[in-house]
This record gives sequence, C-alpha cells and structure tokens, in this order.
Amino acid sequence: MVALLFGPLFANEQIATGKPNFVVFISDDHSMLDSEAYGANDIRTPNMKRLAAEGMKFTHAFVASPACGPSRTALLTGLWSARNGAEPNHKPKRPGVASLPPVLHELGYQVAAIGKVAHNVYAKDHGFDFIEEPNQGFSETSSVKKFLTDRDRSKPLCLFVGTRHPHTPWSETRTYEPAKISLPPTHVDTIETREMRARYLTDVSKADTLLGEVRAMAREKIQGETIFIYTADHGGAWPFSKWTLYDSGIRVPFIVEWPGHVKPGTINDAMICWPDLLPTFIELGGGKVPSNIDGKSFAGLLQGSATTHRDRVFSTHSGDGDFNVFPIRSVRNRDWKYIRNLHPEFQQHTHISRSTGPSGREYWNSWLEAAEKDPNAAAIVNRYVKHPAEELYDLLADPYEQKNLATDPRQSGRLTAMRAELDAWMTEQGDQQTVFGKPLLHGEPVTSIVPGGQKKSKQ
Repeated sequence: MVALLFGPLFANEQIATGKPNFVVFISDDHSMLDSEAYGANDIRTPNMKRLAAEGMKFTHAFVASPACGPSRTALLTGLWSARNGAEPNHKPKRPGVASLPPVLHELGYQVAAIGKVAHNVYAKDHGFDFIEEPNQGFSETSSVKKFLTDRDRSKPLCLFVGTRHPHTPWSETRTYEPAKISLPPTHVDTIETREMRARYLTDVSKADTLLGEVRAMAREKIQGETIFIYTADHGGAWPFSKWTLYDSGIRVPFIVEWPGHVKPGTINDAMICWPDLLPTFIELGGGKVPSNIDGKSFAGLLQGSATTHRDRVFSTHSGDGDFNVFPIRSVRNRDWKYIRNLHPEFQQHTHISRSTGPSGREYWNSWLEAAEKDPNAAAIVNRYVKHPAEELYDLLADPYEQKNLATDPRQSGRLTAMRAELDAWMTEQGDQQTVFGKPLLHGEPVTSIVPGGQKKSKQ
C-alpha cells in the first residue's frame, strides 16, 4: 500500500519526504466581504488581515452550495451535490460515494477533523483517522491544542478544524455599536437589523480570535512545512446570502499561507471552488488525483506555475427542510452570473422568515413592518420572497446583484448561452431537480415552524 511506502519511521520524516502539512480553519456562515482582509472597515478581524498580509488572498473562491451540509460534503468528496447525494441540508452523502480523506491517508497522512468539518454526525462517513466532536463546531480551542500535543508526530498532518462562529444564534453580548456599522444595500435599515448585525459581527470577530489561536498552535506544534488555510462554508445567515446563489451566499473568504512558497501579500483572482481543495492537497502530497471527480487541483496557483484555474463555477441549492423549499441552480463566470429558479411559483423562505427558533425572525418582522410604509423596504421584502424563473447579473456593474437583466433584449445572446451552459452541466451531473420538503405557493399564508417540531399558525 502507498501508506507503507511513505509511512515515516521517525519524527521528522515528513520533512525528508517533502510532504507539506495542511491545516484548514473553517468558520460557519461567514460572507467574504465581512472581514478586514476583504475591505470591511466596520469590523475587527486582525488575524484574517494578518494571514492575508503573510499569505495569498483569493478573491474568487466559491462553495458548491450555500448550506452547511451540501457545501461540506462537496468539499470532502470532490463532487457536486447531485453526484454525491447530499443535495438538501441535513442529508448525508449517498452510500458508496467515495470521500477524499482516505486518499491522503494512503499517502501517509494523519487526517483529522475537530469541530464542525462535516455536517451533523457525518464526519464518520468520510474516512478521517481522528474525529473530535462536538460536530456543531467549537467556541474554544482546547481540543485542538490537546490533539496537536498528543498526536503521532511521525506522520505528516492534514487537519481540518471548524468553529461554530458566526453561525446563529449570535452572541447576545455584542462588541459593536449598532449605529456605527455599515449595512449592505440588500438589508432593510431598522433598529432590529442593526442590533442583530452587531451581534453577527461580534461572532465574526470571535471566529477571528479562534483562528489566531489555532494558527499559533500550528506554528508551535507542527513540524515541517505547513500550508495554513482560512475559509468559510458559505455566507452569513442573512437575506440574499445563505440559502441563495447570490455572491454573498457562495463567494467565500479563502486565504492561504505557505512560507517559502507563497509570496506574502499576494492577491489571486483565479476562480476556485471548494471541491478543488482536497485534490490540491492530494497533488501536493505526491498522490494522483482521482479522475472521476469534479474537483480540480489548483496546486499550480500555490506553486507559481499557473495563473488561472477555472473559467466558470456552478452552484446548487436544493433546500433546508420545510423552512426553505426553493431549489436553484447557477453558473458564474468572472463577470456574469445566470441563476435559474426551478420553481418560481414557490415562495422563497428560510429560517429567517419562518423559524420560531433563535435564528428566525429576530429582525424579519421589523422588515415586514417597514415594508408597509416604505416602498424601498417593500421592494426588498418582495424580491426576497418572489423570484422569476431566470436571473442574469452584470457582476462588475452590479456586485450586489440587484438589477436582473434576464429580460433585457440586449442580453438575449448572453442569456441563451449561459442557459445552455447550465443545461449541459445539469445533464452531465444527473441532476434530477428534486424538490425536498413541502413548498409554500404564492398566495398561501406564511406559517411559522418550530425547529424540530410542527408548523404553527399564520404569522
């Protein structure tokens, strides 16, 4: 077996074999623009900023899906959702679908997951050598320290760690002043929105603190070359972000440090996606990337032998229980995005607008109240709930994707071409366009849902 060929006999052999270690820090529900590293001036994320200054910041990194389970399963299998089976949230991969951590194990690596790496209890399905729960993600790093102290240091390491921050529920004790923060143009500016936004930013800063702690531990306790990565599974739990295919939902922070290889302060605009990550590790670890997966190694970007990677990325979302029954697909190139809403007759809702739990309606009701008097607020609420069959966006002119050009006759050629691209890809993927859950049709009353329970009365 390959593992025997590379299995080291003494503590520093990973240095002799030239195999780098890998450490990946994953935050939960963090939109790319919500950090100092990506230009935000109303939030404190010094560790992300420092990592970017000392490494390579990717500006066009994307996830396969804007929900925790499908996004993470695509990462660990190198396959998009239709092929791995984890299409809606809270669903494991299909039995028999191979995962990629065992490939690294065969290359001699110890492959470990601490905190929320896979979704729910599904880490056990992906072939990790070591799993440390809780699977909802950690809020302090003692488990990481213990693992790095006690582990078998004779093997090179591939370590994934996942915090729960800034996933909801957000910290009740905020460290930001609501009146002083900035709001995206997709938000309705209410007192409640600002309060919750301040709490969300507090948890982004908490994730940043944990990132700094893990990075310091990695430097202290891992021998040999180490590639350290910060990223997030998708965007924050806000309208037009998580559970959607707008950039705020699928475009994520992705920062890589590799001393001696990656020039500090590098900004890389190549298009990459999460299914590409483990194929990259396999190539850098000296292995052969499986040929039957969707992921593609971007090792050349890190080694300086390539400047481009993908010319387009695809994303899918199929739902999250009855909270969110609104299947969507998209294709994005560098400057344009085409979104197909498979069932425009469905209302789009999420935990934000239907849940009675701590992640739901804590500010949404204030949006509904504002919409009764303010046309701008009404337009935002209406656009959140109602979607046409097709959307087309000029991302350079309209980065927040607010002006749908699908009906613009000047874009008919582009629309036809991108529509065909998505059709061909969905066919290739074997996408059955399955509807998971019970949708709300337009005109039906919006009912609340108790997490883990039954629907309640009309809101």
